Amino acid sequence: MSKRSNDAEDPRRAFLLQALAAGLLGAGGISSAAAQFFGRRPRKLPAGQSVYEASGAVNVNGQAATAATRIAAGDRIETGSGAQVIFVVGADAFILRENSRVELGGSNVLVSAARLATGALLSVFGKGTPKRVVTPTSTIGIRGTGLYVEARPDLSYVCNCYGEVQIAAADDPAVTERIVSKHHDAPRYVLKAGAARRIQPAPFINHTDLELTLIEALVGRTPPFSLFDEGYGGARRY
Repeated sequence: MSKRSNDAEDPRRAFLLQALAAGLLGAGGISSAAAQFFGRRPRKLPAGQSVYEASGAVNVNGQAATAATRIAAGDRIETGSGAQVIFVVGADAFILRENSRVELGGSNVLVSAARLATGALLSVFGKGTPKRVVTPTSTIGIRGTGLYVEARPDLSYVCNCYGEVQIAAADDPAVTERIVSKHHDAPRYVLKAGAARRIQPAPFINHTDLELTLIEALVGRTPPFSLFDEGYGGARRY
């Protein structure tokens, strides 16, 4: 399975994200000077900006991505070895890991689907119209949720971080499971045809609550859990 980049787990950024989740980065909270010392404060990207951060070989529609690259539905995003890109399209935000390829469906900034051919994708989706994430072995119907997916030809990993999803085998919609999750409650493996059990329980791996907090902040939201609320079992790391 794909390795998680450490970029979103930099200690300075982790500090900022935890402060953000605790409501400290506002009036009466941590000063802007302190925020500059610890790193960029995650905040909603301005209109017209798609890329929050890119490292290594990142291509959009076959062209090298820069901070000025616009990403929209219909685009293909690819990363090379050791690369990663954090980006926003409309009300949805994503972290695409190394050695990954995803194609976005929909129109302009309204994403209706994400087809992950290979690699790993962490996503948060705004509420509204139903959307799909598709891998070689699975189709995941979603509505306003946090989702982490890893894709291989024979196996997919799916973690519904929070919200509701409907997971189905890509080649057999009758093989399906509905999952309602509060906090990474029921990760799944989805296997290719021929497996005795196509959808199987899986562990929590390769993504963190700090990363979810980061990308929710980029679209002006916070996740539906607190990094400091022990009722959620505390912050989750793989």
